Order: sequence, then structure tokens, then C-alpha cells
Amino acid sequence: MNILIIGSGGREHALAWKCAQSPLATHVYVAPGNAGTALESGVSNVELNTEDTDALIGFVRQESVALTIVGPEVPLVAGICDRFQQEGLRIFGPSQAAAQLEGSKAFTKDFMARHNIPTAAYRTFEKEQEALDYLDSQSLPIVIKADGLAAGKGVVVASTREEATAAITDMLSGNRFGKAGHRVVIEEFLSGEEASFICLVQGRQAVPLASSQDHKARDNGDEGPNTGGMGAYSPAPVVDTAVHEHIMKDVIYPTIEAMDEEGAPFCGFLYAGLMIDQGKARVVEFNVRLGDPETQPLLMRLESDLVDTCIKVLDGNLDEIDLQWRNGSSVGVVMASRGYPGSYPKGDTITGLSDCESIDSKVFHAGTTLTENNEIVSSGGRVLCVVGLADNVKEAQRVAYRTCSKINWPNAYYRSDIGYRAVRRQDAANNKEEIA
Repeated sequence: MNILIIGSGGREHALAWKCAQSPLATHVYVAPGNAGTALESGVSNVELNTEDTDALIGFVRQESVALTIVGPEVPLVAGICDRFQQEGLRIFGPSQAAAQLEGSKAFTKDFMARHNIPTAAYRTFEKEQEALDYLDSQSLPIVIKADGLAAGKGVVVASTREEATAAITDMLSGNRFGKAGHRVVIEEFLSGEEASFICLVQGRQAVPLASSQDHKARDNGDEGPNTGGMGAYSPAPVVDTAVHEHIMKDVIYPTIEAMDEEGAPFCGFLYAGLMIDQGKARVVEFNVRLGDPETQPLLMRLESDLVDTCIKVLDGNLDEIDLQWRNGSSVGVVMASRGYPGSYPKGDTITGLSDCESIDSKVFHAGTTLTENNEIVSSGGRVLCVVGLADNVKEAQRVAYRTCSKINWPNAYYRSDIGYRAVRRQDAANNKEEIA
């Protein structure tokens, strides 16, 4: 069958790469794709905008595409799945009503409050002075979130009142995030360790993927501004068996059952961004698609057929899904353009990519373009995600950074500590064994 992946980032490159491995796949198209998908075997790009639903539907009909998978959140929140389904076309993703879980933080916080799903205390504001008055009564640090979609950048963790005040002002009256910031959510700061918990969902059924952990802060040691993600690894040791069971029982099932009750049954990838403290998880955010960069290390570990799995979800046959994962760990390091998530240069020629890929490493493209001279140049803030695979997280980290060292462009920037929490745990466990 022909398959269409909608999107242009590292997540979409990983999806296309994995789908192309399926014996069910005849050809994989990516709209609009990037330089990496353009060069991937069995994959080709289509110059279509992710938000041009009419054109995408026309292409699907023209090329007899049997399955469409949506990567980014914007078309999902805009209702692309509803349109495809009205046309009788198979698409993997939630309805517009269900996509509110990501499209509006205020909706999601109210939803969780209604259904006793564990999360941070919060208030929602549209008027700047009311928000500032509330801020005066709160302790620090505190979290300020733009209500709508802001490409992963609409969250400010403020450690001073000046930072919090500036964030509120920028969003509500400074128009920093446009329409997405016309309403803000102010919520308590949660301490603990973050984890990404993604499930395949159809109605009230859910099958969890392997756990992972993202690194949102731009700089080493989780310092600097929030980004869309500077790297990720899988599995996340903080999600042990007890925590896994707790998340399914107290977060995932209550969420999908409540969505069904409210007339917006969920279908697709449901991502719970969690803060875990002393074995208890609270929801930081929901996404209605795979995470980026979590997708890249996750799909490097996935041994099951992704196309067959998506079809089983759409058919409601989740009881037939038995996901198989490669043992060991994967670590993905995002190589970004210097200046991200603020302004950054574009058009830098990237070298060294031809020497990078092996059985234990893969370079997924995000913000890249292929020129007429077949040169690969940077075209975005997050440019590449370099994934290493090994028997343990420390070795996977070494593989990833060894590969990063081969890649160059004038304004390349990346963290040098992705996976540090898991490595620290591994070192501590090894030291205990030596002492014993």
C-alpha cells in the first residue's frame, strides 16, 4: 500500500523510515518532508503544505494512498482527521474535538480537574492585571503557559517575579505568541523528574509504547530557555514497573474514558508529559501525536511493524498488538542552529553526513533542505537528531556523540549531556555492584 506522512520534521523522517521497512508498504510519501526524507530509500517528498487539507486529500486520491499518518499538531487541531474521514479516507490521528487536549491548555486543565486526573494547581486568565494580581499571591518558581499552540516554546518557568511578570505581559499584551497567547495558564511548579509516556489509543483501549525522557531546556544541566526538545532517550528508568502501572491506571485510562464520555473518543498517539516525584505522576501536558524528539530514539528501538500496528489501531484490534522492542537503550541528540529557540541563521551547508550511519546509529533530519546542487543546508532551528543504539544508555550516549562529532556546519549547537540522568543511575548501580 502507499502511505502518506504529513509533516517536515525529525519525527516525520523517523515515521517515514520506519514505515518504509514494512512489507505492507509499497511507497511512502512525505508532505512536505525534508532533505533526509528526500534521500531515504522507498520514500519521496511531495511539495504540499501540511495545512492545505484539500490538496492533501487530492493527492491521497490521485496516488491511491491507503494510510495517512499525521506528524505535527497544527493540522490535527485544525481538524484534518475529520475531513479525511468524511471523505472515506484512512488517517491515523484524533478528531478536532479530541485534539483539544493539545490545542488548548485551558481546556485540558479544566478537563483534568473535572475528572480528577493528577496535575498541577492552576488558574486561567485573559486579562493581564488579573493575572498579575494572582501572581502576587503565588510562590516561586511558577509556570506561565500560552493557552494555544506555540511550537513547544509557549512555556516559561519563571524563578523570579520579574520573569513571571514579563512572561504574562509578553503573552497577553505583547502578542509574543499571537492568538496562542491571548489566554494564559498560570500553574504551580512541579518538582521531580519528567518522563514522556506515549500510548496507541482507540476509544477506551490503550497500548503503551516504551517510555522515554525528553530534554526541553536548551543548555546542559537543564538550563536556558525552553525549546521543542534538545534530545531524548528510551527507556526512561524513572518509569519502573510500579510507576508504569500507576500511569496507566491513574492517568491514561481515566483520560481516554473521560474523553469518550464527553463525546470526543480518542484515536491515535496520546502523549502524556509527566512529572514523577517519589513514584507519583502528575500530568504536565498532553500531546495528541508522537513527541519530537522522542519519536526518533523510540522508533530506533521498535522491532514491530509500524504500518501493521497503525492499521490494527484504526480497526480497533488493539488486543492483537504485541509491541516488540530491542533490548538496551537509544539516545537521540538534537543538533540545532545556534540561537534557537530565538532567531537563528539558515542556509548553512552541512558536511560529514555520509560517514554517519551504521547499524547502531541513524541521523534523522528536521530543519534541512536539499539544494539544486544536492547540498544539504540548514533551514530550521532544530536541524538534525542523531540517534545512538546500544546495550545500555551510557554506550548509546557514546555512539550518539561520536556520530555528532562527524557532522559540521558553521552554526551547529547541541547539548553534551543528553541522557545524563539515566547514565547517572547506571553508574550508581555499577558502583553498588562493585562494592558488593
